[in-house]
Amino acid sequence: MRKFIFAAVLSIAAPAAHAADLPILRGSLSEGRTMGRSDWDGFYIGAQAGIGQSDMNFSGATRTLAGGLLDGLAMESAGQVSQWPLLGKASQRGEGWGGFIGYNSQWDDVVIGVEMSYLHGKFGGDASGSMGRSFIDALGYTNGVTYDAAAKMSITDMGTLRARAGYAVGAFLPYMFGGLALGQADIVRSARIHGVAVNVAAAPGFQNIPFDYSKTEGQYSHLIYGYSAGLGVDINLIGGLFARAEWEYVRFTSSVDTNINTVRAGVGYKF
Repeated sequence: MRKFIFAAVLSIAAPAAHAADLPILRGSLSEGRTMGRSDWDGFYIGAQAGIGQSDMNFSGATRTLAGGLLDGLAMESAGQVSQWPLLGKASQRGEGWGGFIGYNSQWDDVVIGVEMSYLHGKFGGDASGSMGRSFIDALGYTNGVTYDAAAKMSITDMGTLRARAGYAVGAFLPYMFGGLALGQADIVRSARIHGVAVNVAAAPGFQNIPFDYSKTEGQYSHLIYGYSAGLGVDINLIGGLFARAEWEYVRFTSSVDTNINTVRAGVGYKF
């Protein structure tokens, strides 16, 4: 059986090889290779580096801390101290490096794939604020309250698992992508509520009650999650070697809402 299959293959291959030697066919094959699209089908791996900006919203970062400190107290019911708008937004530039690995399937000019991307760097920000108010609670005390708050967040690692869709144009593969994002972050928050509660009706005179509540909470190597989306282009250089330029938007939802925009350049190899 094996001899029969081998003989059949030879009987087909021999005429084809002879036909390929004809001048007119040799010209056609050469022109096809010159004008044809790049082959993006298969596995690939690469390295990348980028710069970007993180935009962080700290406005609600310490509310749960302050709410826990004042839980059940008359001053919280009357003044809603934990909801005071102390912190705002912060932006900071950062940079990072990493790699990517993925797989493409190609149908004519359409390329669909899945990719994992990783970036190590430092993207973060911080904010602090203070506010003082005076109000009377349900027990008749006049509360002179000062609320100090601070928050800081630093993202050292982030990765995305994303689907890609592109359209091959010669050596170029412009594409768009979207998917899930995971990050590792250090988050430190602190809240301090202090002041004096005065009861003017106390006998035989004023009753002054100082108070000072504070708490600092740190979450280190904390897992955060969100989503990513972006655009890019791969450029076939020679053989399986290609260059890449890309923009990615990542949004993380945590105690500090975070948006990160990065512009990246990379080089990869398709097997």
